[in-house]
Amino acid sequence: MTDYFSLSDCDVIGFDLDHTLCRYHLKETSRLIYESFARFLVEHKGYDKDLLNLTPATWDFCFKGLVVDLEEGNLVKLSEDGTVLRATHGTKDLSTEEIIKHYGPQREWKHFNSLNSSFTRSAKYYFYDNYFDLPGALLCGRVVDMLHKQGKEVNSDFWKDMVAAIDHNYNTSAFKDDTGTYFPSVKRDPGRYLQPCSDSVKSWLRSMKNAGKVLLLITSSHSDYCRLICDHILGKDFEELFDIIITNALKPGFFSLVPQQRPFRTLVNDMEESEGLPSLDKPGWYSQGNWPHLHELLKTMTGKAEPKVVYFGDSMRSDMFPASSFGKWETVMIVEEMEGEGVPKSDAATSNEAQAVPLEKKGKFEVGSPQQLLPSDQWGSYFVDVQRGVGGDEDRHTLTWCSYCIHKYSTMAIPSVEHIAGSTTELTALYGLKPGYYNLFLLLAENKFM
Repeated sequence: MTDYFSLSDCDVIGFDLDHTLCRYHLKETSRLIYESFARFLVEHKGYDKDLLNLTPATWDFCFKGLVVDLEEGNLVKLSEDGTVLRATHGTKDLSTEEIIKHYGPQREWKHFNSLNSSFTRSAKYYFYDNYFDLPGALLCGRVVDMLHKQGKEVNSDFWKDMVAAIDHNYNTSAFKDDTGTYFPSVKRDPGRYLQPCSDSVKSWLRSMKNAGKVLLLITSSHSDYCRLICDHILGKDFEELFDIIITNALKPGFFSLVPQQRPFRTLVNDMEESEGLPSLDKPGWYSQGNWPHLHELLKTMTGKAEPKVVYFGDSMRSDMFPASSFGKWETVMIVEEMEGEGVPKSDAATSNEAQAVPLEKKGKFEVGSPQQLLPSDQWGSYFVDVQRGVGGDEDRHTLTWCSYCIHKYSTMAIPSVEHIAGSTTELTALYGLKPGYYNLFLLLAENKFM
């Protein structure tokens, strides 16, 4: 990838849906997700009903980028080299001495190389990198607290119940069958959770398509949920904005698996056809699929042997890492935390939120403006932190592992799609600077986020 790139040089513009094109009201959505998971544990697994009770201060614990160390019952925040910067056991902070007791004098988390090189999931840890499962980090911490309070052993068995809670609420049939807590709630009142796209975003999408760009929507959400979201945020004619829509893409497997493992499927009334397609021959709406077959279709549509693709997404594991590593696409990461740590909102984003969110909403996720994410009191900045010295060693500033990953796998990082859509209507003027992480470090240091 080059240091600079222009969207006008790209032949194909792709988007993730959730927390990328679609911004959620984080306060309401986080409450709903937490309740969805906690209610399952209480009603189906016999956990203490106290898990359902939260105070406003509790939400400070929710912090994107945490790793649950299932072997220790800890949640950890990592530096760029895998050093444990901060940690809790349950929701209780561990001191530097306690961190050393768990992870040795160098505070090295032993599974870092596995996570850092492939982002694979494991029975020994779980990485919270998106808002759809982030409230689960708070629930994990509270479950560990509860087990200690009850005098029970803390081991990874509770994680099986957490996985069951996730599957119960998010499985592909839950929307259609009205099961779980999450989908029925969003279906009843989508405006409470979903933020409509601004007029500038809609105009921007149309201008790119009119300029001859191929527009993609690739989401792991199922087609029925995708339709509900897009109807609400883009309008009933949303399908006209995209040449290709791919739902239930099951990222990151969409990028990493071969066609025989994950063929494209057609949809009939939001139901997948049982027979997979041998290839992808024309634009349209498809389910599942794989990058190689999509690449062949894009070559045909653009008339180029190697079409240049850029993909916007919010998840390092599902979007940035696989799209850049396997697809060799340019990537733009949506990092909403940038707004809470000094990057000004675009005029389009500010105007759109003022119209979309009731004035009475306030809290951890909405201080100063409806979607602003401030650094956590307990976990600090998403981007930088202080590594505490031991035995006379000086404290030193360091980048978080999340900052390192943004540098390595994304061409650009922006707080929201509105920051590009609202900047100009001239496609040829949309240039971006690749976020070298030392530059990001200096920017954050200058703004006193240490």
